[in-house]
Amino acid sequence: MSKKISTLSNLSQRVIVGVLGAAVFIGSICFGAYTYFLLFLGLTLLGIAEFYRIVRVQGIHANRGIGFLLGGLFFVSMFLVQAGIMPGELLYLSLPVLFAIFIYELYRKRPQPFTNIAFTMLGAIYVAGPFGLLHVLAYIEGEYSWHPILGLMLLIWASDTGAYIAGKNFGKHKLFERISPGKTWEGWAGGTLLAVVVGYTLAFFLTDLELYQWVSIAVIVAVFGVLGDLVESMLKRSLGVKDSGTLLPGHGGLLDRFDSLLMAIPFVVAFLKIF
Repeated sequence: MSKKISTLSNLSQRVIVGVLGAAVFIGSICFGAYTYFLLFLGLTLLGIAEFYRIVRVQGIHANRGIGFLLGGLFFVSMFLVQAGIMPGELLYLSLPVLFAIFIYELYRKRPQPFTNIAFTMLGAIYVAGPFGLLHVLAYIEGEYSWHPILGLMLLIWASDTGAYIAGKNFGKHKLFERISPGKTWEGWAGGTLLAVVVGYTLAFFLTDLELYQWVSIAVIVAVFGVLGDLVESMLKRSLGVKDSGTLLPGHGGLLDRFDSLLMAIPFVVAFLKIF
């Protein structure tokens, strides 16, 4: 009985956090450029902090201060450049900060200095890189539009939902058992199908992008979203941790929730800028 109550409690937490989270996301993205900016700035800094916290379990001493500065500077600079508030040349300010990591490590007297340097960079690149590129989507038409951002989020959710339903009911063939035993090819196919259907539908309501673009983004999300999930699972396995954090009750940490989005964003941006 107690196990059943615990399961129900965990499910209730997931539902409540999921509903509240979706409301905050949709509201912040749709309200305006600055609420969108503040939402993802918070996610960027919290995500970097979470990354540095989980790698610490293996004795890795990432330089948190410079990592936050590098990630935050890139995120903010990309927003200001895309919004037309500052010239693109100022993005070069990130380069001195990047190489300051090497210099600062000389004075820290920590073991494995180059491992610390590598993970300091990795934390900023892995989290702030994709979230900074998200501004390219937000300003794809030259001024802020919530259509591409909200549409991308809906496609991520559709892919995850379709994969869960199909995998639970039809999953038999393992997709990548070494890294994530629960994922199946049937689940991936279900996630792809639902994402494409949602992408097709979005084209009639979110008209900043064409039909072929929405459907193509749906396929990109279905492919690289699941790869992002696998990459984050690989990270946790290599560190010996179950969840990236406990910030979201019933959902784990921020990296657990946004691993698909982080991997999909660079490929979506590249597709839209090229095609």
